[in-house]
Amino acid sequence: MTILHLIRHGHNEYIEKGLLAGRLPGVHLSERGKRQAESLARATAQVPLRAVYASPLERTMETARPIAEAHGLEVAPRPELIEIGYGTWQGRSFKVLRRRKLWRTLLAAPSLVRFPQGESFMEAQARVVTELEALRGLHPGKRATIACVTHADIIKLAIAHYLGLPLDLFRRLVVEPGSITSLVIEDAQIRLLRLNDTHAANLAGSL
Repeated sequence: MTILHLIRHGHNEYIEKGLLAGRLPGVHLSERGKRQAESLARATAQVPLRAVYASPLERTMETARPIAEAHGLEVAPRPELIEIGYGTWQGRSFKVLRRRKLWRTLLAAPSLVRFPQGESFMEAQARVVTELEALRGLHPGKRATIACVTHADIIKLAIAHYLGLPLDLFRRLVVEPGSITSLVIEDAQIRLLRLNDTHAANLAGSL
């Protein structure tokens, strides 16, 4: 049995400014995001984590480090946990992107969307599911518990797959900054323990 804790990175200035960060380098946690990371570390301190994996981008690694340190672990960066390849859309404001024709398709049928010079949602979903299954294989045994710090759409795509939700409906899921989503996978049985648990993030935001 594997317990997967899928954690979205903390708050950053791109979120605050309404910009799509994508895979751009140099996007770091804000002060609020740093507090969220520390709060996540405290919230997961009693969880028997075997490993902490993260997307290699700065904001995910910075979120993962306090969690790993609380368990005496090192963060293992995993390229396949990286954000969706938004291509020429990254760095743009959502206000501008919402005026693109592709945005209407994204809302109605995301399974048909490929970002200009980037990745499709179908490719991203296949990538993250393959990666999570590979990580499960690295930690056999009873109640193997691992944390993966990654990005909102990546988590939503993974949850949609494991719950049998059509890809076109994955955007109905909500995964906020600093949230924890947890799955239990045992053979063919899959249980969603929690979705978008923001207790730690909200606590950090109130400090």
